[in-house]
Amino acid sequence: MEVRCAWATDVDPLMREYHDTEWGRELHGDVALFERLSLEAFQSGLSWSIILRKREAFRAAFAGFDPAAVAAFGATDIERLMEDAGIVRNRRKIEATVANARAVVELDGGLDALIWAFRPASHPAPRTMAEVPAVTVESTALAKELKRRGFAFVGPTTAYALMQATGMVNDHLADCVARPIGRAD
Repeated sequence: MEVRCAWATDVDPLMREYHDTEWGRELHGDVALFERLSLEAFQSGLSWSIILRKREAFRAAFAGFDPAAVAAFGATDIERLMEDAGIVRNRRKIEATVANARAVVELDGGLDALIWAFRPASHPAPRTMAEVPAVTVESTALAKELKRRGFAFVGPTTAYALMQATGMVNDHLADCVARPIGRAD
């Protein structure tokens, strides 16, 4: 029997697929990282399965998460997004996504370089879910730096979830079938 992280062992095939093929794999590029940062912010307070089910609608609503396109969104676009039943209609999260796109556009060196500068030097494989942190020194520092640069809705917990999702840390359990796809320390 294959062992998976506890959150991916239910019968939801979308969550299992995400766990097995995306979560914990290194991800680079400003568009891809802006998408993940945005989706992590939208997930705050909700289950990740809701966000996965709405991911294609989010991509359509937010111009494929092209930071330059989203940075150009104005009040009319925000109202349009508030009416879009395909996404999570939370005004604060929508406005934060637009503000974050503007912050990405203003970055010297890009979002990829900024985020990956906070990758921890090492990260041991957790043996149990209890060993997986919600916040680390690095995620706290990343959140602080993102906020300093004008980003919104990016606290230490959201920053750590981003680090997990993009392979900056590999929190697949030591005996998880998907552990080899991620970073090995």
